Amino acid sequence: MSTMFPSRREMLARCGVGMGLLGLAPLLAEAGADNSNPLLPKLPHFPAKVKRVIHIFANGGPSQIDTFDPKPALLKYAGKALPVGNLATERRTGAAFPSPFKFQKYGKSGIEVSEIFAHTAKHIDDICVIRSMHADVPNHEPSFLLMNTGESRLVRPSMGSWVTYGLGTENQNLPAYVTMCPGGMPLMESQNWQSAFLPGIFQGTYVDTRHSDPEKLLENIRNKSLSGPAQRKQLDLLNALNRMHQTARDPDPRLESRIASFELAYRMQAEATDAFDTRKETKATLEAYGPGEQARSLLTARRLVERGVRFVQVSHAPVQPWDSHDDIEVNHRRLAKEIDQPISALITDLKRLGLFDSTLIIWGGEFGRTPVVELAQPGSNAGKVNGRDHNHWGFTVWLAGGGVKGGTVVGATDEFGFKAVENKVHVHDLHATILHLLGFDHEKFTYRYAGRDFRLTDVHGRVVKEVLA
Repeated sequence: MSTMFPSRREMLARCGVGMGLLGLAPLLAEAGADNSNPLLPKLPHFPAKVKRVIHIFANGGPSQIDTFDPKPALLKYAGKALPVGNLATERRTGAAFPSPFKFQKYGKSGIEVSEIFAHTAKHIDDICVIRSMHADVPNHEPSFLLMNTGESRLVRPSMGSWVTYGLGTENQNLPAYVTMCPGGMPLMESQNWQSAFLPGIFQGTYVDTRHSDPEKLLENIRNKSLSGPAQRKQLDLLNALNRMHQTARDPDPRLESRIASFELAYRMQAEATDAFDTRKETKATLEAYGPGEQARSLLTARRLVERGVRFVQVSHAPVQPWDSHDDIEVNHRRLAKEIDQPISALITDLKRLGLFDSTLIIWGGEFGRTPVVELAQPGSNAGKVNGRDHNHWGFTVWLAGGGVKGGTVVGATDEFGFKAVENKVHVHDLHATILHLLGFDHEKFTYRYAGRDFRLTDVHGRVVKEVLA
């Protein structure tokens, strides 16, 4: 065969293959096979309603029996030892401690919700309450990592990193994964949104939402020394130098991620200032969400998912604000007041925009709290006996939005709210269910690293079918 002068048959064969490749190219790009941009939208394993996630992280561990899991049996034993004894938790605990809050039934489903979440309760028929959650240990650090990364001890990619790795993002001018916390970072800081062994482009972008001015929210969002065209030329030169540096070395995902981050930072200048500027909302919308940092954070979350951001996490405040070892009535009432109205407004707003059925909302902490009082000890609760210790044996998380069976309760804790006893749901099971709602088989959704296939659920997890609509 002559390579310079192919026969007619050879020419037609080559043309046929070429036309096939031309037709295949857009399909591969749509499916995420374009390795030049790992954030292009990709297809999941199977069709799913959910396209985006908002994780409202009540960092610190809210009390299930004071929010979404009423336990009237505690009244009978108020101030007395529980007949079944106390489970082992982090600190010494004592007598039964009934909730200081009133519960009432809401919606057609009649699910009982605490008075401190009365605004959220108006949407209870859209919410699936999982009352049988459980984790591994009653300590913040490992439980933060377990809830956010599926692993309590070792460095693993966060849930948001897995989601953006699997689905890419719909807007190439904004980060695919944004994590917000007003005033500082939650406990474990960037480990909560790390990409670990996944390419760095899938790591979360942290934003401090205590500010309302986008130029304070996002450092160096505007280049005041160069015009747009001049900055583009500068970035093209930098990109060319980086590619020369890259081709002379073995493949390095860290370098690839760094190059991609420069491009994303440039593109963000045009769109991020608008996306993060909640001041552009109508007066009615701002009033619906209410005042304060939590309202601004959830309104920002809505503006981000509206613009195609794939995964948004909103932590309540720095470190672990829901950690009420004392004064639980005062602290939980204050914290709930800050987030309750904004949650209700978020759900209403997503419905108004036609996004609710394709958005998954998650609310909950890393564990719950004991139904018995925490005993006073130096340096922990200021000598007060009116709070609750950490409780990983049983707690509550709720889901709402696309693919979720609203107006339902899944599982139960015992009559005192100490331990999950019916249809127990581990954090691995929660992650498996979230991935299923996004269109992934959690056992097949893997990334090969260090000679083995890793996944968000490790070697555990089951899809909680009762959650699914």
